[in-house]
Amino acid sequence: MFKKILVANRGEIACRVFKTARKMGIDTVAVYSDADRGALHTQMATESVHIGPPASSESYLVAERIIQACRDTGAQAVHPGYGFLSENSGFARALEAQGIVFIGPGTEAIEAMGDKITSKKLALEAGVNTIPGFAGVIENADHAVEVAKGIGYPVMLKASAGGGGKGMRVAWNDDECRDGLQRAASEAKSSFGDDRVFIEKFIEEPRHIEIQIIADGHDNIVYLGERECSIQRRHQKVIEEAPSPFVDEAMRKAMGEQAVALARAVHYKSAGTVEFIVDADKNFYFLEMNTRLQVEHPITEFVTGFDLVELMIRVADGEKLPFTQNEISLRGWAIECRVYAEDPFRNFLPSTGRLFRYVPPEESDHVRVDTGVFEGGEVSMYYDPMIAKLVTHGATRDQAIQRMRDALDRYYIRGVSHNVSFLAALIVHPRFNEGRLSTNMIAEEYPDGFHAADVPHEDPAMIIAVAASINRRYRDRAAEITGQMRGHERQVRDGWVVVMGNEYHHVTVQATDGGHDVEYNGEVFTVRSDWQFGRPLFEGTFNGAELCMQVERRDTAYRLFHGGSEIEVMVLTPRVAELCRYMPVKKPPDMSKFLLSPMPGLLTSLAVKPDQEVKAGEEMAVVEAMKMENTLRAERDGKVLTIHAWPGDTLAVDQPIVEFA
Repeated sequence: MFKKILVANRGEIACRVFKTARKMGIDTVAVYSDADRGALHTQMATESVHIGPPASSESYLVAERIIQACRDTGAQAVHPGYGFLSENSGFARALEAQGIVFIGPGTEAIEAMGDKITSKKLALEAGVNTIPGFAGVIENADHAVEVAKGIGYPVMLKASAGGGGKGMRVAWNDDECRDGLQRAASEAKSSFGDDRVFIEKFIEEPRHIEIQIIADGHDNIVYLGERECSIQRRHQKVIEEAPSPFVDEAMRKAMGEQAVALARAVHYKSAGTVEFIVDADKNFYFLEMNTRLQVEHPITEFVTGFDLVELMIRVADGEKLPFTQNEISLRGWAIECRVYAEDPFRNFLPSTGRLFRYVPPEESDHVRVDTGVFEGGEVSMYYDPMIAKLVTHGATRDQAIQRMRDALDRYYIRGVSHNVSFLAALIVHPRFNEGRLSTNMIAEEYPDGFHAADVPHEDPAMIIAVAASINRRYRDRAAEITGQMRGHERQVRDGWVVVMGNEYHHVTVQATDGGHDVEYNGEVFTVRSDWQFGRPLFEGTFNGAELCMQVERRDTAYRLFHGGSEIEVMVLTPRVAELCRYMPVKKPPDMSKFLLSPMPGLLTSLAVKPDQEVKAGEEMAVVEAMKMENTLRAERDGKVLTIHAWPGDTLAVDQPIVEFA
């Protein structure tokens, strides 16, 4: 077995590999850029090596620096994780030339499956179902339109070397096809150094279901069941689960056998994933093969009991798989939520900054947190905005869902915007719970974006009672202050008014052993907790049922987070509540005459100049953040007055770029 392994990656996947290597008694090497100095993955490794500036093109994507780090540290093998150089055959070949083992498939498989055009042809030859489309390279916009019309709209334009949702656009007409080709090619060039694009039929109401395979170098290839990855936003997976609620045993066997046939056709070795697009009638079509470890591999590990990273390492070292297809069984259900640094209430714009509070749920036999950050660390603008992968397991799908709901309530993140509320809303959504999934679900259920109003709390009385209980604790503590004038000591009343938005709720709060009884609307609600001031999580019971709610005190208000809802409440005396109705609301400043950067990022292009007339919908600028290009367009007709930022400038969120007359 290897004595030392280098992980050519960063963040949570590097940390994930280090955990298994440590368990196997293998020393580890981390590589890091300037932006990742002191990052969690560097702390977890046995040793670490600096490889360059923050931009991945000058650090994590420079194969020569990774190889030099192997030489300097004596690393015998490299695990690439996912992204970066994980599917770069040139990198794998260069390692081999240096006598360093690549913990992944051979270069033949990487090259064949890394090119979506070639992989589709090979899939056809291997007897794998494929999507109708044009398997050649698109030459220009006119060619793209011609091909799209031949296939029939809607079509999907996809980067040949793409992955992770980058370099992908859906087109419903000629104009969208032309624009989509330009954007897909540009993103592909930026992310993968390859701007080739192909076109295939876009299947409506699709499900994304993938098969995990593992193969050794002794002609043994098995499939480890499927993963349902249909909950996506802009082609990026958000929630995954294993097994799929849509797949029966016969379908699982058919998909698994086709995945194995494709792997055998390219002499595959290591872990890999064959992705399928599935229609409402359970017809499945080959989408692509990822010749690496997938982000969502933990759910397969939960339901099979296998450590995929360990299997990859052992296979790379020449060992045989320790099991056969007949020995594989699926146990229970697992769900994974991807926790991102993004603002779901601002169209999911990326967020960067320091994590001044970071308290993930406690891990157990049924809760797992794969993360690459820590309290006090930073989320950088240079890389993917993933904070962590939260995974839960249960004997049934319902139990896994319930455990995920509880884990999301316990995930406390402050300092950057995050999508925990959005994930919680999806987990409780009736359509998700019924298993009626498609890759269009998010777009269909939230056509106008995600808003706080989309997550009304399922039990407002719970919020009211907990807020009243917390307020009573603060008031009782204040009444105990020393030095009060005798005969004028502070008295705490029982009657209060809980203000939520424009609603006023009268309550009576009585202290009892271990908590409070709150009378509201003629009912008595019991709140019991040993919560202490300053704790971010209010843990206890509500009417006897377990409860975990996030709590923040903001001046006279309390902000409560539970079940995806974020609710700000005030608990006032009846007289103050009466006067509160007359308080004026301060209006935000008018910024309608400015084009603002919706996120922190790099201004890559500016399409206007002073005194230029612009029309609504016209492209104004392109801001790049976390590997994605975001086109900013004029909301209305107008005339440019002043330019406040220029290409190459690094922008903060809401920073003015253009001012209109």
